[in-house]
Amino acid sequence: MTSLTPSELGRRIGSGLLSFPVTHFDADDLSFAEDAYRANIERLSTYEVGGLFAAGGTGEFFSLTATETEQVVRAAVRAAPEGTPILAPAGYGTRTAIEYARAAERAGAHGLLLFPPYLTEANQEGLAQHVEAVCRATNLGVIVYGRANAAYSADTLARLADSCPNLIGYKDGIGDIDAMTRIYTRLGERLTYIGGLPTAETFALPYLELGVTTYSSAIFNFLPEFALDFYQAVRERRHDTVIKHLADFVLPYTEIRNRRGGYAVSIVKAGMTATGHGAGPVRPPLTDLTPAELTELTALIEGVPVPRS
Repeated sequence: MTSLTPSELGRRIGSGLLSFPVTHFDADDLSFAEDAYRANIERLSTYEVGGLFAAGGTGEFFSLTATETEQVVRAAVRAAPEGTPILAPAGYGTRTAIEYARAAERAGAHGLLLFPPYLTEANQEGLAQHVEAVCRATNLGVIVYGRANAAYSADTLARLADSCPNLIGYKDGIGDIDAMTRIYTRLGERLTYIGGLPTAETFALPYLELGVTTYSSAIFNFLPEFALDFYQAVRERRHDTVIKHLADFVLPYTEIRNRRGGYAVSIVKAGMTATGHGAGPVRPPLTDLTPAELTELTALIEGVPVPRS
């Protein structure tokens, strides 16, 4: 396995589109379908990406046991081409997050995506202590995920950047432009910035001006060519192409996604089914798209004028 220092990992992550693959489940008992998962990683690995995030939000981290999470990460490490950065999830309480970090090291991951603490509200001091404890417990590069109850201020991230050399990135899942402006102005190139809002393509162009050079693309799971073309158009600031892709596919796609809570993940697995790469159902508490919605999504996908794998 190719080793990457935290700083090398940060630069690599920021250089290309990020793959957040779904986690495959068996249709009968919802167990992890490792062979199908590895085959899908191999399929997607024919496309160049900045990094692969195993068992992330799109990969239903919240529905996996700790043992399953390590299995998923290990499977991704084994299936991905040599040199592909693999990042694993860590989350819940601080001590549990540390256990996830150690499991990620055992599995061969290059870095961590640190999810918000589970359930409870937290102030900035508590959030800082949480991140510092995880960073101290691992040599892996760490990306913090700002979302829900983990809304990191610019001051907090600056403190963490000073105290945690292996803190390499900030993923924004909040969408507060004022806060993002303050963060980027304060920290500049110290961190790699990742767009992490649902269907991140919607926000990719305006966020690029705030230093967000990459984002997590769920669409890459089932329309990899389209996702890469969209990303390239964003990086080259080809506004007309971006707007056309938004109008032709992304915004109609989000209209289906917005119909029910949890559909941000469910619609991705439906997209896999629609393109002949079925990944099984989602696990509760998520629910799958209805048959009518799957038909609607399939028709939308078939109208995308980009060759599909």
